[in-house]
Amino acid sequence: MDYQYPLSADWSTEEIIDAVQFFENVEKAYEQGISREDFMNSYRRFKEIVPGKAEEKNLCDEFEEVSGYSSYRTVKKAKDSEDGNRIKMP
Repeated sequence: MDYQYPLSADWSTEEIIDAVQFFENVEKAYEQGISREDFMNSYRRFKEIVPGKAEEKNLCDEFEEVSGYSSYRTVKKAKDSEDGNRIKMP
C-alpha cells in the first residue's frame, strides 16, 4: 500500500481510526476476503461518521482512485450476500 486514505480534518481520532478500518476492510475483501458481518459492522460505523451520500461518494471515489478498490461494489456485494457469508471481491 503506497497511498493515503481519504480522511476529513473535522473527524476525531476515534472517527479517523474507524474510517481507516472501513477502507482496510474494503482492501481485505479484495485481497483475502472478509466476513460479511465484520465488513457490515465497519460500514455501519463509517456511515455514522459520514452520514451524507454525497460525502460518502466523494470519499469512496477518492479511495478507489488511489487504491483501485471499489467501496461501492464491495458494499453492494455485502448487502446482496446472506449473513454468515464471506465477501471476496474479484
